[in-house]
Amino acid sequence: MLGACSFSTSSESSSDSSGSISDSASSVISSPSSASNKEKRYQKDVADYTMAYVKSSDPDADYNSYLKGISDIAEKIGIANWDQNPKTYIAIGKGLKKAGVEGIAYETYKKNFAHYSQENMGHIQDGYDSEK
Repeated sequence: MLGACSFSTSSESSSDSSGSISDSASSVISSPSSASNKEKRYQKDVADYTMAYVKSSDPDADYNSYLKGISDIAEKIGIANWDQNPKTYIAIGKGLKKAGVEGIAYETYKKNFAHYSQENMGHIQDGYDSEK
């Protein structure tokens, strides 16, 4: 009899823990989705901002004010270290393509927005090439 009682208690604690595992799994499952949506929104906002900025300025524009705008977008959405995030530069490339920038103007923007970093210029190129 005592053994059966022990088994019953064990069974209850097992079902209790599976309930909490299920709860934490559902919160983990929803987190990547919201993080993914946040990053998609960030990339769209950066691309749109880049397009608007480029259309309203020239290649000799003040890049510090542009970068401040990117920083503001990242802060508003909650993206940390935006200047080290490849998705920032991919979005910049998409924005340059949407703005119709080509040739020397494109190369000038790419170098300046990437801070002359070969890696960042590569990400900008990837974004530019991915935009239809």
